[in-house]
Amino acid sequence: VQLQASGGGLVQAGGSLRLSCAASGRAFSTYAMGWFRQAPGKEREFVAAISWSGSSTYYEDSVKGRFTISRNNAESTVYLQMNSLKPEDTAVYYCAAESDLTYYRGNHHYTPSDFRSWGRGTLVTVSS
Repeated sequence: VQLQASGGGLVQAGGSLRLSCAASGRAFSTYAMGWFRQAPGKEREFVAAISWSGSSTYYEDSVKGRFTISRNNAESTVYLQMNSLKPEDTAVYYCAAESDLTYYRGNHHYTPSDFRSWGRGTLVTVSS
């Protein structure tokens, strides 16, 4: 599966952005999807993930309640709605796909190694 993220940009603190990740190739609806981010000088970190059906979602603690991951399987797209943005949310955001993701009851923080397919990132800059 090939992934292309878009929707990044410059926003003031407290503002909102919606990222999109369009997939092409093999059946999108069979893949779990994730969003990760990487700030300058830091390691790539988990942001959110969603199961293939959309019935299960997972969030990193600092974004819970502010970010929402969703998907539209008919359009082969996954979204990340980001509200109440903070300067510390500034990073390059990447979407990822995995056909064999392990799902957990309750929240779970996935790692980059849990996902095998990656798209190019989109830069989100939050000014204070």
